[in-house]
Amino acid sequence: MVYLVGTFGFICGFFAGQALLLWLLRDYSKREILALMEEPAQKFKYGMLNWAMAGLGAGLLIYVYNNYLAGLLI
Repeated sequence: MVYLVGTFGFICGFFAGQALLLWLLRDYSKREILALMEEPAQKFKYGMLNWAMAGLGAGLLIYVYNNYLAGLLI
């Protein structure tokens, strides 16, 4: 069950990371974003931000499941 919760948390975290990137890059035009993604440092920064949010989402949901929901769900 913890694998299912972790997978769900990873997917939710990934979508949260995409929403965060959408918010961070809201003032940029499509052309500016494409130019920004050609720079390796910027590409790494924004890419790692999204993966970090996905990992954080998985870790958070596993923590909540283990500490609060494990006794409730079978």
